[in-house]
Amino acid sequence: MLTARIHLDAVTKSNSPLLVAPGSHKFGLIKEAQVDAVAEHCGVRACLADAGDVWLYHTAILHSSEKSRSDRPRRVLQVDFSGDELPGGLQWLGIGELPLERAKASS
Repeated sequence: MLTARIHLDAVTKSNSPLLVAPGSHKFGLIKEAQVDAVAEHCGVRACLADAGDVWLYHTAILHSSEKSRSDRPRRVLQVDFSGDELPGGLQWLGIGELPLERAKASS
């Protein structure tokens, strides 16, 4: 599994960079109660970028971002690739399977 993230704008410390816990993808499905412990074990790194930079990373890495403290945009194009099933009980959502579309279909 691989995620490609193409940055249309620069990502600085003030405009909400992606925060990742390196190596956390090796844990499989991480329950919410375990997130803090896994992040402490792996450490957390902020991913800064210039406009035009491309990142490639394991799709299942534990990640988050904080609220932006800047008026500058942080636009990215993100594409996830996989020829395999997701590990640890995770599932891909396909076209027509987005939670909002499911809710509309069931009402």
